[in-house]
Amino acid sequence: MKDFKEDTLNNIKYYLSLQKKEGLYVKLILQTRNNKIKMEVRNNSEMTVREYKRMHDKLSRAQQYTSIDQAVNQVLDDSEGAGLGIIIMILMLEKIGLTEENFQVLCENGETITRIILPLNERTQHEISIVSKEFVKLIDDIPQFPESILKVQSLLNDPTSKMSDIAMHISSDVSLATDLLKLVNSATFALASPCHSIADAVKLVGIRGIQNMILSIGSVGSLKKLKSASSKELWVHSYQVAFYSYNLARNFCPREPAVIQDAYVCGLLHDMGKLVFETAHPEYLDKIHALCESKGLDTEILEKLVAGANHGEIGALIAEKWNFPEIVVSVIRHHHEPEAASAESRKLASLIYLSDMFAHYQSHEVDFYQIDSEVLGMFHVLDEAQFSRISDRLQTAFSANERF
Repeated sequence: MKDFKEDTLNNIKYYLSLQKKEGLYVKLILQTRNNKIKMEVRNNSEMTVREYKRMHDKLSRAQQYTSIDQAVNQVLDDSEGAGLGIIIMILMLEKIGLTEENFQVLCENGETITRIILPLNERTQHEISIVSKEFVKLIDDIPQFPESILKVQSLLNDPTSKMSDIAMHISSDVSLATDLLKLVNSATFALASPCHSIADAVKLVGIRGIQNMILSIGSVGSLKKLKSASSKELWVHSYQVAFYSYNLARNFCPREPAVIQDAYVCGLLHDMGKLVFETAHPEYLDKIHALCESKGLDTEILEKLVAGANHGEIGALIAEKWNFPEIVVSVIRHHHEPEAASAESRKLASLIYLSDMFAHYQSHEVDFYQIDSEVLGMFHVLDEAQFSRISDRLQTAFSANERF
């Protein structure tokens, strides 16, 4: 390997063709989770024991250097893996107050993985949080739920309410009554004969089912009044994730009725913050820009929000404003980082995350290796072949049921 650099660079096309023939790859993964940025470079050629020892020797020696010049004079040569890149990385991490613990090289499942974990800028996180809250305060004219739905919501939240009161109020609203009967006569309940009584339907669906039904109807009815060039695409994605979430819940969580009941509404509303922000009137964005300037905040914060940053938090704040149940608020807030959700909502947040990943996988926006391995493990998805089979079944079923 003494002449590795010279041989490789002078005949790079030849070596690239050999690499392709052997199925060798290099993957780059960038993720932000739990206020940290994770960068990984993976290749499917495991290090030998000798290479592993040599790499760790470079890591140990890197801590002794105080400058790149010092490192260059001592380690630079023409052999493969001279180690200068590792040393430069450790020196750069030290410059920003981090240690070698933020840099890892390991072998796992047939891959060599180089991983760097960096904390997100706390000031940026704080500023995004401030602007998100101010944005939600500004949006006072988001269409509210119809009075009939608010009344049912009030009855549901009142522990002294009787099922007969709820049934009577739903009966007085043709739209709500129709949706309830449609729900109870769907394949979900698999009734031997159709149900035509609102009172019977209320008993069958139960308090939680009615609550989720009115959240779905009220939110869709209100948010669909907000229109933008991308709103239709967002709604298609929302219905897709809702459909996947419900069907995955029935298969993965058959003994957890609460997860099954809440899966559809959480999937439907998981991107509510993105929808509201993308359809916001330009005057609100102007006010947010002015707010950034008046508070001395980075005006690029607005660009980050427009790009979708913090949409989970924005959606959760709006859900709180509409008095959504705590578990739904938590899932909307943490659907991109389910490990940060409360213990009560973590399983459901993980399910919504996985459903979202199925949708993005099908549109080629993510690859399998980018999906959180802990979430895959939670639902016993062992490899890409299994994931792909589930994906195909979900996509086929959704296409057959598509109604928009």
